Amino acid sequence: MQQVPLKFACFFRVTKERGVTFQQLIFLKRMYVARQNKALCQRTKLKPESTAPPFLEGQHSDQEKAVVHEVKSVAPLLPRLSEKPATNESESFKAMAISDDTESVVGSASKEEKQWKEMKLQLDNLPGILARLSKIKLTALVVSTASAGFAMAPVPFDLSCFLLASLGTGLSSCAANSINQFFEVPFDSNMNRTKNRPLVRGQISPLLAVSFAVACAVPGIALLTLGVNPLTGALGAFNIVLYTCCYTPLKRMSIVNTWVGAVVGAIPPVMGWTAATGSLDAGALLLGGILYSWQFPHFNALSWGLREDYSRGGYCMMSVTHPAMCRRLAVRHCLALIGLSSLAPVLDVTTWNFPLISLPINLYFSYLGFQFYRRADRASSRKLFFCSLWHLPLLLLLMLTCKKSWYEKGNKKESMN
Repeated sequence: MQQVPLKFACFFRVTKERGVTFQQLIFLKRMYVARQNKALCQRTKLKPESTAPPFLEGQHSDQEKAVVHEVKSVAPLLPRLSEKPATNESESFKAMAISDDTESVVGSASKEEKQWKEMKLQLDNLPGILARLSKIKLTALVVSTASAGFAMAPVPFDLSCFLLASLGTGLSSCAANSINQFFEVPFDSNMNRTKNRPLVRGQISPLLAVSFAVACAVPGIALLTLGVNPLTGALGAFNIVLYTCCYTPLKRMSIVNTWVGAVVGAIPPVMGWTAATGSLDAGALLLGGILYSWQFPHFNALSWGLREDYSRGGYCMMSVTHPAMCRRLAVRHCLALIGLSSLAPVLDVTTWNFPLISLPINLYFSYLGFQFYRRADRASSRKLFFCSLWHLPLLLLLMLTCKKSWYEKGNKKESMN
């Protein structure tokens, strides 16, 4: 490299006397850049460990330095300046120019792909986008638990009240889920599970998402308050605030979010009971307790398989920060479901057959919870999670078949009077 300035001086003296074409300058520039890159690569390569004896290490190092600093003469690369370049050289110049153009086009295309693009919203895709924004599957689960609470109430079945309560509960759930996604866009983009949500992908604007949430919340609370009763409307409004203003920010602050989320999931069956009866009775609290305990094995098993995802998204989940507690709570609440099922006939909600016929599924659920606690792997967590998906509907169905009729309760009260 020490000879490079001398060679450049010689080169400029020659070009001053004879002149050089533009194509030759481009060719020389390319060769110089390639040689510089090669020299840099040689400098950055790690030296291999020497296996030679100590008295020969100095000789090897001198040879390596000689090889690294060896610079070939530039003269063979220069054609005669008085002659025109050969046809092969001109063709190579053209080919290199074309390759440069294609590289620049590909580079610009890749830059355009990485940049944000404005996506036009089509009306045909809007229903599906809004369904994913409102988490329609979770909303269906919320409405089904509220319907179970309405059906378990010891009063005559009122179809119009049932439809109004179901619609109002569904709209309230859609509003809460939409606001939740609005707040969690920066964090959902880091998770594989949530990176395809509408707001993350830009399929819908934040303004439209908030407008949709308001359009669901206002009529939903109005239906529950005016069409059903004020107590149910107050519970619906409280659940929206609890989910969006407490549970959502707590997910990034403390593991207490799991307990708050369990309360959010326990309120819909209570709303169904109050929609039918207009009051908070022991049966409503029992249904809320069953949903509260069921959510711990359900969610803890789900979050166990998503620990890396939650950690990447910045969420403070029990499965990430307190894995042993996560498994203990799952087993504990599986066993709590057995006790709550036994409490149903004591509170005069079901007959004494319910604890007996629900015992097998509760024991199997507890067995899977114990396996999850003992093994602490993805396979056991997946088994517990998928079991929870059919355990709750079956438990509520058995509870409904064993419920005490309102007619029997009325006769019992009259006989006591």
